[in-house]
Amino acid sequence: MKRLKADDLSRLSDPDLIKRLNDLRTELSRLRSSAARGTLKKELGEIKTVRRNIARVLTSINAKKKSVEPIAQEKTVKSEVPAVKS
Repeated sequence: MKRLKADDLSRLSDPDLIKRLNDLRTELSRLRSSAARGTLKKELGEIKTVRRNIARVLTSINAKKKSVEPIAQEKTVKSEVPAVKS
C-alpha cells in the first residue's frame, strides 16, 4: 500500500474519509491475521504503512472537526474565599 498524502486527504469529504478509514482498518485486520498465520513477509512493512495511513486519516478528520467548531474561550474567574478568623 502506498503512503497517503495529507493534501489528498484534505480534499476528501467527511463520508469519504470515514470510508477510507474503514477500508484501512479492514486492511490492517487482514494483514495482522496473515502475519499471525505466518504468510506475511515482515520485510515489506505493510502493517506499519497501514497504521500510519490510519493515523493520517484520523488527523485529517480531527483537523476538519476543529476548523468547523468554534473555539470556546474560558474566562478564568478568581473565586473569592472569605477570610477565616481565628
